[in-house]
Amino acid sequence: MGVQVLDSQIAYRGRALSVRRDRIRLAGGQETTLDVVDHAGAVTLVPFDEHGYLWFVRQYRHSVGSILLELPAGTLEPGEPPQVCAERECREEIGMAPARLTHLGEAFLAPGYSTEYMHFYLATELTAAPLAADSDEDITVERVRPDRIAALIASGELRDAKSLAALYLARPWLEAHGLRQPDSPAHPSP
Repeated sequence: MGVQVLDSQIAYRGRALSVRRDRIRLAGGQETTLDVVDHAGAVTLVPFDEHGYLWFVRQYRHSVGSILLELPAGTLEPGEPPQVCAERECREEIGMAPARLTHLGEAFLAPGYSTEYMHFYLATELTAAPLAADSDEDITVERVRPDRIAALIASGELRDAKSLAALYLARPWLEAHGLRQPDSPAHPSP
């Protein structure tokens, strides 16, 4: 016998997510109640420009009470293909349109409690094409040399999980396109 859902009810419905309370019977027969965050899914972008910079954003994240350094990202609209969301978010968050989006991979963000499924894209051949930012976002754009990434991670300045995962997935592409290892002393940081 597998896991059996005995009851499922929406406990909360918000703008970007809902919380579902499920009563389940586990394979061993035990019953338990689990809260699940239902999320439409999202994208995270690794924007890389022709000058060799990665584009990040800094924005206040109320849940952690801090401004975080992150790669551009956003939530899928109902029925929206991930690639369409990726292009829109790139334009909204950094004001640049990617001529090329390369799918890097996909992953669950926090499967212990959430259904959120993240799609990761490398965004290249960037050209200025801003869209209005979301009204609840106060974003500052920051360009970063790839050789600074390791130091940003080591210092704790870059601690956003989706950004760390995206950079990990993008590393083979970045290295294949002539970027040196982040800890290599070949070029000084600007």
